[in-house]
Amino acid sequence: MKSPIKVAVTGAAGQIGYALLPRIASGAMFGPDQPVILQLLEVPVEKVMKALEGVAMELDDCAFPLLQGIVLTDDPKVGFGDANWSLLVGAKPRGPGMERADLLKDNGKIFTAQGKIIDEVGAENARVAVVGNPANTNCMIAASKARRLTPDRFTAMVRLDQNRARTQLAKKAGVQTTDVKDIFIFGNHSPTMFPAFGLATISGKPVVEVINDDAWLQGPFCETVGKRGAAIIAARGASSAASAASSLVDHVRDLTTVGAVHSVAVKSNGLYGFDPEVWAGLPVKTTGHGEYEVLTGLELDAFAKSKIEATNKELSDERAMVADMLG
Repeated sequence: MKSPIKVAVTGAAGQIGYALLPRIASGAMFGPDQPVILQLLEVPVEKVMKALEGVAMELDDCAFPLLQGIVLTDDPKVGFGDANWSLLVGAKPRGPGMERADLLKDNGKIFTAQGKIIDEVGAENARVAVVGNPANTNCMIAASKARRLTPDRFTAMVRLDQNRARTQLAKKAGVQTTDVKDIFIFGNHSPTMFPAFGLATISGKPVVEVINDDAWLQGPFCETVGKRGAAIIAARGASSAASAASSLVDHVRDLTTVGAVHSVAVKSNGLYGFDPEVWAGLPVKTTGHGEYEVLTGLELDAFAKSKIEATNKELSDERAMVADMLG
């Protein structure tokens, strides 16, 4: 059996964590032959830590063969210590009347600290996946604090948007989700993100030929994907949890599967017209364990370029809001 890898998870007692941890422990994220040690990090609040104990009890009761240990802690240096992967799920939610700038600054403090500590105590091959919103900018902040770890080690999740888009296209075309390929997400994990339907295929044919309805693709399709999170909150009274957890499994699994082609928020370096310093959803191909290259040269039409311009503006504005936290 392989040596276990250490996986740190923040916000581990929350709803996403509750849905996520059994998937990691079962082998869904890193494979059926990869043992794991879960390092579960929560805030230093007695009620929350007690809940975390309950989560650990349930993990024990599942008797997962791959789960080689569980660490429960409110100390980030312990939680991130020698972690090969740090999954940053926990973040302050946006409250009533809270401006986006306030949310960015409040979460910026959290991710500033986490970025520094992961850089100090994480494993030599440490990699980071950010889920807590605003994910792209939180990821940028954390990466800006690293001195040892390079920016490519820090990614943010837009896979939930990709999965949402894939399902909407499959339902519209009356096919299985596996028939939909290369639906990539550009930009922010927010309603401004763009699901690039012009690059996607259904059963090997361009989406625009199978779904010959530009009005639907440019309107209801993009709107449904972009506002799906709000629709779920309105329906169930809580944010996406199971789907977010499942998408994080997809995000990491594909980043550890050589040859996988998928959407990841990475430092844009100016590709596809994005601000070079922001983390933007882009199509990537995995080249090694956690390593990837952005797919370049994909042709985008005028509509796609206008949508990318809009989401880039939002990312640039967010960067300006947290400029004093960077570096």
